[in-house]
Amino acid sequence: MSQQRHGVTPGNAPGDRAGAVSAFPDLPEATIARLPEYLRALHNLGEGGSDTISSEGLAAAAGVNSAKLRKDLSHLGSYGTRGVGYDVTLLIEQIEYVLGLDQRRAVCLVGLGNLGHALAGYDGFASRGFKIVALFDADEAKVGEEIQGLVVRHIEELGRVAVEENIAIGVIATPARAAQAVADVLVDAGVTSILNFAPCVLSVPANVDVRKVDLAIELQILSFHEHRKASLTALPGGRSAAAGNQEAVGS
Repeated sequence: MSQQRHGVTPGNAPGDRAGAVSAFPDLPEATIARLPEYLRALHNLGEGGSDTISSEGLAAAAGVNSAKLRKDLSHLGSYGTRGVGYDVTLLIEQIEYVLGLDQRRAVCLVGLGNLGHALAGYDGFASRGFKIVALFDADEAKVGEEIQGLVVRHIEELGRVAVEENIAIGVIATPARAAQAVADVLVDAGVTSILNFAPCVLSVPANVDVRKVDLAIELQILSFHEHRKASLTALPGGRSAAAGNQEAVGS
């Protein structure tokens, strides 16, 4: 879930990439949210030995309908080849360029509670173009602890280290009461992208992008769908009614 979104600064795609997007597109937010799903599916297809994939095949692998996928990819200037489909390797390059994954981004993580520990120990970030370069916490008992080869630093070092390490993205996994202060330090250090796991809304300048991940909210949304399905089932002929609405519930 996005807290806010800002316009994209135009730029040029790498000139040595044949077929790559020629100019940086200003994409709809919904399209941006689906591109990582397409990329994941394409990597799986490539690892499975596929050189090309139809729009229907890629849509099924990504869990979307093919018309939506074709429209999304048309924003990148990628239309596939009739009777052949999309070139898997080229499409991976196009999407990785648009997502900025052709350069490794330095990330810092603030808050080493249970969630922070899990995030710090996750080894999937590196393969997606991200490197956690620094860990921070305000708890003296956690400072000095080593996780995945990184030593937890005191939060007072955050501003200096963010500048030294050229940190692009800050991840906040602190309690809600501490999140705003952490965001302020990140912003003061020049970090303009924040992933917030704390259950609160951050106040940040207009040039700072925030993505908010609240697991409790996601569970509440699923609870709504469970409630809705149960209500449909309780209606006369409810089992068939619930089955008929299954697509709408999951969309």
